[in-house]
Amino acid sequence: MISKFKILLILTLFLSFLSCADKENKISEIVEVDMESQMSNAYKEGYSELQRGDVILAAKKFNEAELLFPQSPWAAKSVIMAAYAYYIQDYYSDTIFELERYLATYPNDKDQVYAHFLMGVTFYEQIVDEKKDLKSILESKKQFELIINEYPDTKFATDAKFKIDLINEILAAKEMYLARYYLNKTMWIPALNRFKTVVTEYDTTIYTEEALHRLVEINYRLGLVDESKKYANVLGYNYQSSDWYKNTYKVYNKNYRDGIKELQKDKKKKIGLIKSFKGLFD
Repeated sequence: MISKFKILLILTLFLSFLSCADKENKISEIVEVDMESQMSNAYKEGYSELQRGDVILAAKKFNEAELLFPQSPWAAKSVIMAAYAYYIQDYYSDTIFELERYLATYPNDKDQVYAHFLMGVTFYEQIVDEKKDLKSILESKKQFELIINEYPDTKFATDAKFKIDLINEILAAKEMYLARYYLNKTMWIPALNRFKTVVTEYDTTIYTEEALHRLVEINYRLGLVDESKKYANVLGYNYQSSDWYKNTYKVYNKNYRDGIKELQKDKKKKIGLIKSFKGLFD
């Protein structure tokens, strides 16, 4: 049998453990409350500095807020705010660094769409020359396409579609630049491939008409008449009233004359004919 002394000792130790555990929990709660308070203050300071226009200090305060209490729901938001602070001052590399870190550290955060949109806009605003800035163009398009596919019902998706239309115009312009270069150098096959890219991948852009005409022209020159007529039919069906269609018509009709000029000539003939008739009654 267990002696009364042993029972008393066990109870004493048990109560001691409970007391220690309770103290530890209270200390932990106090520390957590204190860290959350510090984080809240750092975040508020960051927001205040952002309002004042000191984006560097603002970003540092937001980073400090995250480090003080990384398990808080506000930690992820602090990273996005740091990225935004850098973005509004055009510190694009710092913006991208913060956003990439956010996406890697908080993959399940509810504000992922904000990060992807800000990333897309950051790359988009770095596009200066379609002949050189291919990385920025493709990266921005990647982010906007992700938003359209994964967040189709958000306001960001609507703006992303508009941005992609503009990006496609830029990419088409790049293809046309290269295609015209090859065309001027009489390098038919590379030119042909570039014009085909415009027609197949960027068919909603302003460059489609010219690209179709060039495909008619080059294929005809290479003796690929059926292929040439195929593109001529597409051009005629979609852009029959355009100047590029008139140029295409000239490829097959060497004696083709501009319809407007002919109409003007016919009017002159009509006036001359009326004068002739009047002369009969004078």
